[in-house]
This record gives sequence, C-alpha cells and structure tokens, in this order.
Amino acid sequence: MITNKTTIRVRYADTDKMQFVYNGKYLEYFEVGRAELLRAYGLPYSQIEKQGYQLPLIEAGLKYYKPATYDDIIEIEASYSNLLSAKLKIEYKIRILGSEEIIVEGFTEHIFMNAETKKAVRPPKFYIDSLLPYFKKN
Repeated sequence: MITNKTTIRVRYADTDKMQFVYNGKYLEYFEVGRAELLRAYGLPYSQIEKQGYQLPLIEAGLKYYKPATYDDIIEIEASYSNLLSAKLKIEYKIRILGSEEIIVEGFTEHIFMNAETKKAVRPPKFYIDSLLPYFKKN
C-alpha cells in the first residue's frame, strides 16, 4: 500500500449557505489527494498524460461525518493498495489538521484509457514499473 497526506485550506468559495464545505467540493479535495499521491511516488498526472494515457473516473463514493468550514486546514490522506488491478481505486480520509477524527471518507475508481483512441487499456508497463518498488517495501 502507498499513502500520502497533503493539506489545503478551505476557501470561502468552497462553502455553502450553511457555512459548511459544499458536499461536491470533497470530490475536488479527493482529486488533490490523488494527484499528490501519484506525484509523491514519481508519477505526476502530466507524466501519465505524456505517455498517452488518461485516468477517467468510473465510480466514486463518499461518507460524510462532520463538516469542514471556511479557513479550516484539512488533511487529505490518499491510499492505494492494489497495484495489479485493472482499475485504480484510491481511498481517502479527510480530517481537520491536528485531529484524528475523520470528517469525510470515500473512494474513487479509475481506469486507464488510451488518450488517442479513448479505449480502456490495462495499466501500462511504465506505471507498474514505477510503483512496484514501493509495493515490495510493504
């Protein structure tokens, strides 16, 4: 399993009339977590795209426990545990920085797609080769 944590500050524009982070924003926060997870292990999205692949979302799930509010600093923990699966499933836990209490958790599932043909493909060799050493350490 590989894991990465990143923090962001909740912007005023992320909140709704109740002064809570709007529920749809958490998918954007998941995206930040996913991008930083891949970057931390040497695979920024830009490199995946330069190799001719895209990672469209095919499924997502979220469970809300407690809201974040304007100016909170939140920690997004993103984890990935099944390197050899045809699907890339990332799991997320979001907390207010400094707290162990999870406020939102969930997942996103992606497939690899050839950028030119827009057809689903197996995870490419460069991707497996880049991440395999980190999975062998665990």
